[in-house]
Amino acid sequence: MQRVTIIGLGLIGGSIGLGLRRWSSQNAKGGADALEITGFDTDLEQQSFAKKINAVDKTEWNLINAVKNADIIIVSIPVLASREIFTDIAPHLKSGAVVTDVGSTKAQVLAWADEILPRTVSFIGGHPMAGKAQSIEAAEADLFKGATWCVCPSVHAGEEAIRNVLGIIAAVGAEPYFVDPNEHDAFVAGVSHLPFVLSAAMMRAVSTDGSWRDMKTLSATGFRDITRLAAGSPAMHRDIVITNREAVGRWLDTYIAHLQEVRDHVASDAEDAPEKLLAFFDQARDARAEWSTQTNREGELLQSTESELNSAGNISDQLGRMLFGGLGRGRKNLLDRDRGVSSRGGANGAGKDPKKPVRR
Repeated sequence: MQRVTIIGLGLIGGSIGLGLRRWSSQNAKGGADALEITGFDTDLEQQSFAKKINAVDKTEWNLINAVKNADIIIVSIPVLASREIFTDIAPHLKSGAVVTDVGSTKAQVLAWADEILPRTVSFIGGHPMAGKAQSIEAAEADLFKGATWCVCPSVHAGEEAIRNVLGIIAAVGAEPYFVDPNEHDAFVAGVSHLPFVLSAAMMRAVSTDGSWRDMKTLSATGFRDITRLAAGSPAMHRDIVITNREAVGRWLDTYIAHLQEVRDHVASDAEDAPEKLLAFFDQARDARAEWSTQTNREGELLQSTESELNSAGNISDQLGRMLFGGLGRGRKNLLDRDRGVSSRGGANGAGKDPKKPVRR
């Protein structure tokens, strides 16, 4: 029986525990579960709730006792707290133990692990690309099913240690993805960290306006969707940005440049300004369509966009027709007709079909 300790019993730690306990029961031999899972959290209420929902076999109020006999330690805490935890547990880890984490940044965490943890221990950085609410009350065994789980082994990690971490990933239903830690941080800065910074900026921009009290009564699904990430843990967001400053800063510069581009088009009274605005939104829509139609090896959509794709026709076109009838197809068609451009793409009908998203 392998002994697993989970440090940090929030949404991610609790869900890992639920997934591993289910797998452990399903793979029991001789009446004994395959794993013994111990949970530790500085919040004793979190510990109690984790035990109540059977996310762990037992809890331990003392961190040293929680890790000293563990074969695998899963660190599920805010990124900036990792260095302190590594320092606290390092002298008490048994030889051959495996330490892994689930933090949103990897380069800094691996540097701390290399600096602090003994060479008799293998560290494998990890990052499951899944999540929702922050509390353990939302934990579920299937949270990671089909999700990508980034794997960044340290240079000192042994093959057996890596296999153990891959076993944990498989047990909770996720798909491993080996990636260089610096490359990981650059990628997730764009697709994960930038979105919550923008969400927070959007929320602050409108909520600090003098008209917010009246304006918020008009907000609907678009505003809700864009600002959802602003409801996340401020401490977690701070830690992520601080440990990934360079990459987040680069993506913010890129985003600001695109905002400035559309701002210039909005302010311009040039004759071609409407067409430039249309091109701006066209490019974004096409990129979104390409992203939303990605599939896995089984042909299933990766991004849970079934509801979008099952709707007949382009969503924006549908909304336009509902609100404005035939005129909802857009001013571009009227302009093209006046210029003698057919709906099939070229002057007088010559040319290729307009670009359409293709389902993969």
